[in-house]
Amino acid sequence: MTKPIPIFIGVDPRERAATNVLIDSLYQHSSTPLAITPLLTPQLEAQGLYWRPRDPKQSTAFSFTRFLVPHLMGYQGWAIFMDCDMLARGNIADLWALRDEQFAVQCVQHDHVPGETVKFLGEVQSAYPKKNWSSLMLLNCGRCTALTPEFVNTATGLELHRFHWLAGDHEIGAVPEGWNHLVAVQDAAQAEEAPLLHWTLGGPWFQAQRTMGGALAAEWFVARDQAFRLFE
Repeated sequence: MTKPIPIFIGVDPRERAATNVLIDSLYQHSSTPLAITPLLTPQLEAQGLYWRPRDPKQSTAFSFTRFLVPHLMGYQGWAIFMDCDMLARGNIADLWALRDEQFAVQCVQHDHVPGETVKFLGEVQSAYPKKNWSSLMLLNCGRCTALTPEFVNTATGLELHRFHWLAGDHEIGAVPEGWNHLVAVQDAAQAEEAPLLHWTLGGPWFQAQRTMGGALAAEWFVARDQAFRLFE
């Protein structure tokens, strides 16, 4: 029997609409059962897993909680983490099939150097090597044992997001770029066949960014309307 694919979604309370549309899009396009867990900071705090104060450079509630996924998996098996500001257009089972035991983490290895200093809702835009790599990760949890709750709550943001908890970059594998297409950052033509869109600068669920990505924003609204369609 095929086990459901474990997917953890980083949730920010300001992006609940984005989270719900992402979840529906994952289910609608998947050929395999999914086990989706939204990472809600208050729940993790209540369980004694997350206690670090908010960092001034932290733009979302899940900036650091994403690194608790291996612990939540008991450091066994594989899991997918993704930011909530995404939209699935392809079969997530195709990404799952790319798991490679020689790696501890697999992700799209962007070369993204932000030109702006702020992003959605005036949040600070930070520039650092491996920017956006951690926004979509295939995690080989048994090889991520350094990510204890104590480490996640005390390490610097750069130590976490630059994967300093691994032995080296040789433990990071690449997946095709379409699995984390950065809307309004990468060439729009690249989005045509991309199975996963990512509104890293803020998406159409924010009033001020309702047209972010042009036709891609319109596509998000179609997905939203389909997710919440009322049937008579």
